[in-house]
Amino acid sequence: MDKFNLSRRESLGLAAFATGMAAVPGVASARSKKPAVDFVTDIDFKDPKWTRDTYARIDGDIDPTKEKCGWIKGKAMGVRPNEKIRTLFGVEGFSFVRMKKLEDGSYRRMLREIVFYTDLETGEVMDKWHNPYTDETVKVVPIANDPFNFTISEYAPEGPSYGGLNTDLREREPFLQDWEYGPNGTMILNTGIDLMYPNALQPSQWPRESAGAMNRVSEHFIYVVEKADVENPELTHIPHIGSWSRITPWLPWMLMGQAEGHISYFTHFQTIPEGVAGLPAHLVKAARDMDEKWLSAPTEDYGPSLSSLEVYAREQTPAPVPEGWEPPKAPPAPAGFPPRKD
Repeated sequence: MDKFNLSRRESLGLAAFATGMAAVPGVASARSKKPAVDFVTDIDFKDPKWTRDTYARIDGDIDPTKEKCGWIKGKAMGVRPNEKIRTLFGVEGFSFVRMKKLEDGSYRRMLREIVFYTDLETGEVMDKWHNPYTDETVKVVPIANDPFNFTISEYAPEGPSYGGLNTDLREREPFLQDWEYGPNGTMILNTGIDLMYPNALQPSQWPRESAGAMNRVSEHFIYVVEKADVENPELTHIPHIGSWSRITPWLPWMLMGQAEGHISYFTHFQTIPEGVAGLPAHLVKAARDMDEKWLSAPTEDYGPSLSSLEVYAREQTPAPVPEGWEPPKAPPAPAGFPPRKD
């Protein structure tokens, strides 16, 4: 597992990134082959078609005969008033993406992803977890989205609909992203989305799982790539490393109800050019034990594309409510400090 432990500096791509990515297996061979599709390589931050093609090459491999494997690892923390932030469990998983080019030049991105929650001490995948806020042991439910598809075009995406629950969709506008040049021949992309939409787990039906009638979510990514890779007309996938953060309500399987507080994810991610062979063995086993399908990308477009909460609502059942149960309470506010005497 040591080969998957990136330092903070490495995860931000600020230390000899160009040298490191040149040594990634598969990159050199990819550069020696003529690509199966055409794409824009002349860097222009104000060109929606360059943005479309570059983001598609990062998010997947625009050669439809190939699939891209991505790996993610980090931690999830509990945040409540009047106490320090508490690291609760590890987060580790992977995804497989396939790209299909459409007639108008857009790309249909087809993805399967699975993310497990892991023990902080051993790193092993958990099926049960002791909740320190409620002092009870709960069943752990991984993130398992099949599929999560969307179209990458020269127009900005409307944002996920989450099965029709999110109606706050963006107006059609050119697809431009927040790019900047970094040190050592790198480029840095910042993306993110902030949402508030109706919860698929309404408190009336899911009193222990639901954090409330609405979901407030903030999700942000940082990608670091080589400028030379972006400009390379033979490279259909752009290798990258980066970070993902997410602020989200308590996870439903924690059985926190409408307790004050939320979960904060902080992770790093990267391309795994070797695919399944390059993933940690314990993750591959855990995914295979669920279904072999998690070890490859979809070959066809299908749906609906749902978030983990919508999947939870479809696949799980509400937990029993013990007599007299109420959501755990955060500690009281500390007493105020006495006024200073000058």
